[in-house]
Amino acid sequence: MSAKLLDGKALAGKIKEGLKKEIEELKSKNIVPSLTAVQVGENPASAVYVRNQKKSCEEMGVNYRLEQLEGGISEDDLVKFIEKLNKDDKVNGIILQMPLPSQIDARKVQKMIVPDKDVEGMNPANMGMLVYGCPNLAPCTALGALELLKSSGVELKGKEVTIVGHSEIVGKPITLLLLESLTESPTPTVCHIATGDLAFHTKRADILIVAAGKAGLIKGDMIKEGAIVIDIGINRVPLLDEQGKPVMNDKGKPKKKTVGDVIFDEAVEKASYISPVPGGVGPLTVTMLISNTVKACKLQN
Repeated sequence: MSAKLLDGKALAGKIKEGLKKEIEELKSKNIVPSLTAVQVGENPASAVYVRNQKKSCEEMGVNYRLEQLEGGISEDDLVKFIEKLNKDDKVNGIILQMPLPSQIDARKVQKMIVPDKDVEGMNPANMGMLVYGCPNLAPCTALGALELLKSSGVELKGKEVTIVGHSEIVGKPITLLLLESLTESPTPTVCHIATGDLAFHTKRADILIVAAGKAGLIKGDMIKEGAIVIDIGINRVPLLDEQGKPVMNDKGKPKKKTVGDVIFDEAVEKASYISPVPGGVGPLTVTMLISNTVKACKLQN
C-alpha cells in the first residue's frame, strides 16, 4: 500500500476561490475586510508567517497592516495598544504574533482581544463556544487540519481518532471540533507527554492526528494499516547524505530540511491517506486565518 497524499496547497486554493466570492460581495457593499498583525520585537520564524499573511491578504483583496512594536514594551502598554485596535472600526481581525518577549503574559494579552476580532480563536469566549459545539472563531491550524481531513471524503462518524498533542492551538480545539456533532462525531483519544504507551493508542486509530513538535515521534509500526494520518508537526532537522552525514552549505554549516512528527517514508506504506510536511496542513493555516477575518468582518457588519 502507498498512501494518497492530502494536498494542502490545492485545497487552500479551492477554499480561497470561495472566499474571494465572499470578499467581492462585501466590497460591493463598500465593506473591505481588514487584518492587523501585532508583532513585538524581532523573530525570524514569526517573520516568515507575517510575510505569508501579507502575501495571501494582498492576493485575496483583504487589507493587511503589520504593527511592529519594540521588544521592550511593557505588558500594560501592549494591552493599551490592543484596546486601541479593539475600538478601531477599520480593524476587523487582530492577530498577536508569537512568541512574545518574556516580560509579557501571552494569555493575558490574548484575552484582551475582543471575541469578534479574535481571528486566532484564542479568546476564552471563543474557546467556550467550541465547548458548546457552535464555534464562532476557532484556532486556524485546527480548522485547517479538519478541512484537510474532510477532503479525504472518508465518513468520520464512529471512527477512532487518536490526537497526539494537547495544545490550545491544535490538540484541544481539534478534539472539540471533532465532537461538534451530537450524532455524527468520531471518538477521539487525546495523548500527550504523560501518555504511558503511545503506540497502544496510535495503533488503534482509524485517524491519527499528530501535533507534538517532535521529529520522528511516530514510526511506521505505530500506525494502523489503512489509517488516515494528518501530520501537523513542523520541525527543522539536519539534511543527511546517503552515508548519514550532515550536508554542509557553502558557509560550512549543516543544511536543514523541514519534516513533520511522523516518519513519512514509513507511514506512507501503512496509511491510506497522509498529509505531507511541508505542503499539508501548513498552507491551510493562513487560508483559515483569512477565512476567520472574513467571518469576523461579517459579524461586525
